[in-house]
Amino acid sequence: MSDQPSDTIKDPEDWTTGEEPATGAQLSYLSTLAREAGREVPENLTKAQASSLIDELQQGSDRVSGD
Repeated sequence: MSDQPSDTIKDPEDWTTGEEPATGAQLSYLSTLAREAGREVPENLTKAQASSLIDELQQGSDRVSGD
């Protein structure tokens, strides 16, 4: 892979489908991350909100960070 940043990565808030309901895969992964972090997953998340929350929870997850 290239070390160059990809211009194809968009902020979730800029997604054309970002206001659609979160996918089952997003909610499943969020459930796992939230359980490990001792957090609750809010109801009725959009795809963009779910993606942002996944990013936030991954920051503190041993599962992702490898700490």
